[in-house]
Amino acid sequence: MANEYVIYCDESDKHGLYYSNFYGGALIHAKDLDIVNHTLEQRKKALNLLREIKWARVTEHYLDKYKQIMDAYFDLIKKNKIKIRIMFTQNIFTADNLSNYHREHEYFLLYYQFIKHAFGLQYAADGKEKTRIRIYLDELPETKEKSKLFKSYLHSLSNYAPFRHAGIVIPQDQIADVNSSQHVILQCLDIILGAIHFRLNDKHKIKLPNSNKRGKRTVAKECLYKHINQYIREMYPNFNIGCTTSVANSPENKWNHRYRHWLFKPKDRKTDLSKAKSNNKKVNPAFATA
Repeated sequence: MANEYVIYCDESDKHGLYYSNFYGGALIHAKDLDIVNHTLEQRKKALNLLREIKWARVTEHYLDKYKQIMDAYFDLIKKNKIKIRIMFTQNIFTADNLSNYHREHEYFLLYYQFIKHAFGLQYAADGKEKTRIRIYLDELPETKEKSKLFKSYLHSLSNYAPFRHAGIVIPQDQIADVNSSQHVILQCLDIILGAIHFRLNDKHKIKLPNSNKRGKRTVAKECLYKHINQYIREMYPNFNIGCTTSVANSPENKWNHRYRHWLFKPKDRKTDLSKAKSNNKKVNPAFATA
């Protein structure tokens, strides 16, 4: 029987004050899928979290419960039952010489790069037998035509030389849109993705209108971010959330690591340091939704 992995994919806000285009993925071996789902569903039930959990719903009243569901999620990550990958761009880097096609399809082109590279799938197998990849995409916010084209490109990754040599295959009929409300693994991924987006874009500094105080929801979200970051740093001391995670001179760590970040930089790019945090002391009201 062939090896099989399942990748749940999510994306967050396209635009941020400093960092944009956030994509997240959670990879689970198919043999572990039932126990992972059962563990998280049971924790949700015990916490009486009957609705879909998501970053947008973090409040002071739900903070403790969200911390506890993250406890369960990171316990599975530490046990290597789940691998997490987060990708984003930094606004100081702008792609140069983009065609109209690139601009129109930017969302999917970045998504494609994320799935192709973030998990180091070519290091997941030795090519002696086929390793199937099943991909569950949180409902895509694009047209059916673009989504269909994107899925065909993901399927074609089976012919990408490093994948082909490793025996990695992505069957066309195993790429599907799913509703995150039905998938607790995606819901927990949304919390992590939202927390990283929140912190990198300094949303923890947002003040209430005409006030020098922060809102209770903002404070609660910062507390949840710190809780998540503490888990990350237990695995990787001094982890820098805004940089690409080091492979420590071993490319195989793109696969081996339980948790990684990837700061995506276009090969042909311009650098505009005026968009760096050091040059923007105040939070732009246009990005002031915490």
